[in-house]
Amino acid sequence: MKYLIKYFIDFTVLVFLYAFVFFKRWKTQGRGSLLINTLMYAYLSLVLYFTMMPVVVSIPSMLDHPYKSMNLVPFIDVSLGRGDFLRQVFLNVVMTLPFGFLFPLTRDKRAKFGVTVFFCFLMSLGIELLQPFFDRSSDITDLITNVVGGALGYGLYVIFKPVTFWILERLKTR
Repeated sequence: MKYLIKYFIDFTVLVFLYAFVFFKRWKTQGRGSLLINTLMYAYLSLVLYFTMMPVVVSIPSMLDHPYKSMNLVPFIDVSLGRGDFLRQVFLNVVMTLPFGFLFPLTRDKRAKFGVTVFFCFLMSLGIELLQPFFDRSSDITDLITNVVGGALGYGLYVIFKPVTFWILERLKTR
């Protein structure tokens, strides 16, 4: 129960941020923008949940343990056959697919492949650099596979772009 309260606090903060900061701003930009930005916010909240939560209650003690340095040998678990490396690689790719798809939509058609992959890299790097402060491990393989997932997500964006923009145009006319 005590463990669930920690997550409840984080999700409460995220809901308040959405309701009192972002929702008002996005609502004025139209239904399509509200939908896309809300989806991106929900997605990023889930990424936060799976990679770093609980955050708020961990802040006072985040410097109370030694910083574990990042594993800088790419795919060492794969090459040594340690653990469930295929599952980890797959999950890291899948985790950032939505970023690659949604990020260009939040940028009003301005985000190109390189920009999307660069921001996916920055998000993943930020996560990997912050995870040790929350007593989690950090790995270069995660960074690489997250960027691959973002690139594949952008590919899905390109494939489904006509359908996506058709749906967003229909939202404007309602």
